[in-house]
Amino acid sequence: MKDPLRFRETRNTAFRIIVIFFTLVSIIPLIAVLVYIFRQGISVINWHFLTSLPKPVGEIGGGILNAIIGSTIIIVLATLIAVPLGVTAGIYFSENSRNKGNRSARSGVNIVSYFRELRKSWVYRAAHLGVDVLQGVPSIVIGILIYLWLVKPFGRFSALSGSVALAFMMLPSIIKSTEETLKLVPHAVKEAALALGVPYYKTILRVIIPAGMSGILNGILLGIARVSGETAPLLFTAFGNPFFSFSIFKPIASLPLIIFNYAISPYEDWHKLAWGASFILVSTVLILNILTKLVLKKWKVQY
Repeated sequence: MKDPLRFRETRNTAFRIIVIFFTLVSIIPLIAVLVYIFRQGISVINWHFLTSLPKPVGEIGGGILNAIIGSTIIIVLATLIAVPLGVTAGIYFSENSRNKGNRSARSGVNIVSYFRELRKSWVYRAAHLGVDVLQGVPSIVIGILIYLWLVKPFGRFSALSGSVALAFMMLPSIIKSTEETLKLVPHAVKEAALALGVPYYKTILRVIIPAGMSGILNGILLGIARVSGETAPLLFTAFGNPFFSFSIFKPIASLPLIIFNYAISPYEDWHKLAWGASFILVSTVLILNILTKLVLKKWKVQY
């Protein structure tokens, strides 16, 4: 007769080996991509590459300084647009989710209050569905929409239109992270603040948001990491610029755009520059993801 304990231990060990094996298999493509980009791009990285403008067609050399500055401007502006909207929407969803549970426990509600709460519930469900749909919209579709809404009416490509497109893509991650984190904050914390006479808006701004700051920062960093490498929306909005441009109302260069333009060119030297720019972009995204994990670990909500 087989020993049941030994049999369970054997199955647990086998299952653990299988999980570890498939985990290693799943990260092999990531390691292969990182190693290949590092090998191709590290030889191009130097001070001249990071501090000079692109050369005209036919000339060897050049750099990506305008693209680095352009990407920074676009992402910072997109963050300034997306963060207030995303955090506010996340607060709305978390508060309505709490209130929905509280309302279901009440009894004796009159017909007027019932239809009022039903209308609020409809708005909540419609807005929640809109966020889920926005999360699955392809980036190129967002680029086309912003082109029709901003670029075509004003008759020019601009960094502002590119930032709006990226802000739309950042919203779902910020909203979802804010909502789920604020749900972890105990309702007693909010009730204690309100019981002390703190106004509702101050309770949200000074009690609830600081308590869930880790999730909010996590969503913001994930949103930035997601849009940092997006090319399709910028093709229809920012367009690109081979020169310096600090104006948000004019076309501007960015790392994804310059990688795209260099990669499809017939010049071998431009292909090398594309690998160097890819190395800078991938390194930035990797650093942002590592920073996200550190922030989440350091300020994790625990109650």
